[in-house]
Amino acid sequence: MNETLATHAAIRPPHPALPRNSCDCQIHVYGDPARYPVSNPQYQPRPNVTFEDSVRIHDALGMDRCVIVQTAVYRTDHSYLLDVLDRAPRDRYRAVAIIDDTVSDADIRRLHDAGVRGARFNFARFLGIRPDIAEFWRSLDRIRPYGWMIKVHAVGAELLEIEDLLRRIRDTVVLDHLGHLHAEEGLDQPAMRLILDLLKNNENWWVMLSNGPLMSQQKSGWDEAVPFGRLQYEAAPDRAIWGSDFPYPGVKAPHVPQHAEFIELLYRFLPDAAAREQVLVHNPARLFGFT
Repeated sequence: MNETLATHAAIRPPHPALPRNSCDCQIHVYGDPARYPVSNPQYQPRPNVTFEDSVRIHDALGMDRCVIVQTAVYRTDHSYLLDVLDRAPRDRYRAVAIIDDTVSDADIRRLHDAGVRGARFNFARFLGIRPDIAEFWRSLDRIRPYGWMIKVHAVGAELLEIEDLLRRIRDTVVLDHLGHLHAEEGLDQPAMRLILDLLKNNENWWVMLSNGPLMSQQKSGWDEAVPFGRLQYEAAPDRAIWGSDFPYPGVKAPHVPQHAEFIELLYRFLPDAAAREQVLVHNPARLFGFT
């Protein structure tokens, strides 16, 4: 595995230790490009990073559960995701797919049977797969019989562009990565106000308290991210989850820290051990159907 991803000879666990049955609610996995070719040239995978690497890291950290999120690299080609789910222990793994009109009803059924429990919609322009609005609503209608959650991935002010759409969603929806806000724009930026309003006033809205380092201009510590994480957690403590986003596609080497530091940043968002257990264990168990 590529050492620039801070795999380190000795992966230390976070302090304090993770509660039992903690869940990393977002990692990405990449297969051999000779067998699983990239279908989105705008977004390249990390080199030499496999599903087995993620298992080794989670074992070292003490992370018991995981949700694999279909990477934009493969768009709606779920071949590798299905291959991984076929060998991953069902009691430890769930997944999130990318759905559009090219994915058949039979494909959706197959994905569900394999352990998929949600669909991610990438409104973030940098990924180059922004969904058509009519197609988005059709996709929600098609996955609703399976009880899937949906994830909305957008960057900061892009949320304001789709505010009307966001307010119309009645399904269970998770906002990715703290809304990908920019800390230098302050806590009162319009996108942050929108996020807090959605979380406080809509029981179907959840948030993933992840990727705090990307909103900060600091290379370590990421103090700038902490008040954003705290406020979003406080807006929906029983609807907040966390994901590492391994292998950290937005974090540039050589500034990728120890894996435990991402977890310890989450700890700074939360008031106590009970909150850590809520966010890392109970909330994801309810959302993704872990028992």
